[in-house]
Amino acid sequence: MKIPRAVAHANKVVTNPIQGLWAGRIAPWAVVEHVGRKSNKSYSTPVLAFVDDDRISIVLPYGTDADWVRNVLAAGRFTLVRGGKRLDVAGARVLPSDSPDVVKSARIPAMVADSVLYGRIA
Repeated sequence: MKIPRAVAHANKVVTNPIQGLWAGRIAPWAVVEHVGRKSNKSYSTPVLAFVDDDRISIVLPYGTDADWVRNVLAAGRFTLVRGGKRLDVAGARVLPSDSPDVVKSARIPAMVADSVLYGRIA
């Protein structure tokens, strides 16, 4: 189930700046640091990120057309700040939410979305 764009816009403008203040320190919350594919500007987006060894899964409740997802996929990599640590993530790709490659701890949250962003700690 994809969350409506109006909710995504409200979160981008109101909620994300607030969550960004603490999300990188309290797991499973995390912050994806990425660069705009057109603007070349740096951005930070709070997410729920699930980590298992060197694999990362981020549930995509807004779908794959969110700006930050498109930026990450264009670059193929990003930095994830989680639990106060900076992790370089490579091989970013989108998986169906029922893929066996989805990190185990993300499988239940992934049931509410169609897809998951997957990557490996570099």
